[in-house]
Parts: sequence; structure tokens; C-alpha cells
Amino acid sequence: MTRTVIESKTRTTVIGFDEPFCVIGERINPTGRKILNQELERGDFSRVQADAIAQVAAGATVLDINSGAVFSGKMAEDPRYADNNFVEPPLMKQLIEIVQAVTDCPLCIDSSVPGALEQGLAAAEGRPLLNSVTGEEERMELVLPLVAKYNVPVVAISNDDTGISEDPDVRFLVAKKIVERAADFGIPAHDIVVDPLVMPIGAMATAGHQVFTLVRRLREELGVNTTCGASNISFGLPNRHGINNAFLPMAFSAGMTSAIMNPVALPIGPKAIAAKKELILAAGIILPDDMDDEAFVKLFGMGSTKPRPGKVMEAIRASNFLLNHDAGGAAWIKSNQDPDAALRGGRAGGRRRRAS
Repeated sequence: MTRTVIESKTRTTVIGFDEPFCVIGERINPTGRKILNQELERGDFSRVQADAIAQVAAGATVLDINSGAVFSGKMAEDPRYADNNFVEPPLMKQLIEIVQAVTDCPLCIDSSVPGALEQGLAAAEGRPLLNSVTGEEERMELVLPLVAKYNVPVVAISNDDTGISEDPDVRFLVAKKIVERAADFGIPAHDIVVDPLVMPIGAMATAGHQVFTLVRRLREELGVNTTCGASNISFGLPNRHGINNAFLPMAFSAGMTSAIMNPVALPIGPKAIAAKKELILAAGIILPDDMDDEAFVKLFGMGSTKPRPGKVMEAIRASNFLLNHDAGGAAWIKSNQDPDAALRGGRAGGRRRRAS
């Protein structure tokens, strides 16, 4: 069975056909996160630390670290900051060092800048996952030597110099090309995790069916593990969580072995609590004077004031049990016996490595 091994200094996560579904936490990524981007520009890494801890507590067994920040303020003072090749390498090193200080969860180094990938590989303890290589000739010539040099697994994205094809057969052939080219560098297929590229179902009605079929082919014909950006399937649609929560178990049952996703249900903030209290009071319901916000949101089914596992994690844990990837349902039972365990945080992420 194909096994892709990812390690920190003390923990091991295995992606495999007979393993529990691997959740790769996506939150440490400044792209589309304005506040995080601004904090990183100021050298404030407190949110990065909090996101790392919350994702591991919620069930992530690998943490994706993306250094794609845009420092517009510094750019105005120094034109070098307009170049990602200048910004990302030192930022990637900082991010990895910060995250490794608060969790021993294995890491995924995520950048389009080769210099940032190499800085990340030098800073990471253990055996991280590299994200990513594509079928573009220039990209393969830049990234695959790094993968071979550091002996790490890599995410292979199924697009090439012609772009992203809507034809799943073309995306399969791109993946096959990357696997074959990687072999030329001595990189085995079990160290390649293919992202078959999930299209938005709102734009392409067959997107779900396509990816399920493609994942089966990648498993049966190439013998590789697979991953995806889980939220892509629901882009532009209402109730995205509902679609994502259905999509991932279906993809898992088709053979997908991991996903880059957010395992955390974000906390309920003061504004939402205040608005709900107004509605409650307007309905004539009197609340106890000593009721705190956490008790209030739980009483009215709003969630929690603290980060907690999202509903998608419940779906993944149930899928692990149903597909016999959770021996005796131990993980499912534990998560339901103490549903607030993740609120207390933790350092765990994967299996503890034996001392060698």
C-alpha cells in the first residue's frame, strides 16, 4: 500500500490508502486574510501561533505554512518588497520557526517561490511535505531537484504550461508526466501526493463526479496518494459548509487520502452574541445576570466563543470509522465522549516517533 511519510522532529503522519484521512490545516496563509497579512508585516506572529495550536487541537495532522504575503507598506519605502523572491524566503523561515516552537505537528511548506521552499526545507525539523510542483517544465526543473536533495514528499498539481484543463483525462496525463519525471530524479511514486484540481461545482456541474473518477484512476493506475483544496468545490455558492461537508466524505470513499482545509469552526464574536441577546430580550426571555458568553452561545446553539473542530471534522471522523480506518471506532468514541477537548488546545499532531 502506498504510504507517504511526513515527519516533524518527534511526530509522524502517514498518508495512505489504509490510513485515517489526513487533514492538512490551511489557516497559516496570508492570502485573502488582510488582518493576518498586516500583522505579519508588523512582525506580529501571535495569530500564527494561535492558528497553529487551534488547528492541531481540532484534528489537523499536518500544518500548511504559506508565506505568500504582500507587504504594501514596506513596498512604498523599499521597492524590493514588491518582489516575492525578496519577501517570501525570510518570512517562510520565520513562520516555520514560530510554528515549530508551539506544536510538534509535521509541516507542509507552501510557496510558489523556490527560494522560500528551500528556506523552509532548511528550517523544518524532520521530513516536511513540499507544496508544490506542477507539470510546467520550468517548475519541474526548479522543484524536483529540491525534493530529491532533501528527500521529502511533494504535492503535484495537475496543470502544466497549457493551464488547467477542464478535461479530467488531460489532468490525469499531467499527473502521470510529473510522476514519470520525478522518477528521473530518483523520487518514488509514494512520495508524490497528487492534487487533481477540484473545479467549482457552481461553474461545472460534473466537477464532483470528475474528481471522484480521477482520484480512483490516480490510485489504481499510478498508485499515488491524493489531496485537494477542499473548499474549491463550493466556491461562489451559498452554504459552502454544507457542500464541503458532503464532498469530503464522498472524495474519501472514492480514494482521496488527504485535503488542505480548515478544521476549525471559528469562534462566535462579541457582535454576534450582542445581536442574539437583543433578539432574546425582545422575545421577552430573561437571562440570568451571571450567565457568561460561553454558556449563552452553547445554550442557544451558536457554537463556542473559542476555536473548536468544525462540522467537517465530524464528517471526516465518521468516514474514518465507516471505512474501517478507525480501529474499533476508538477515535470516534473519544471525540464524542469529550466534545470540548479541542477547546483546551494541545501539541499533538500525528503519531509519536520512537526514539532511534
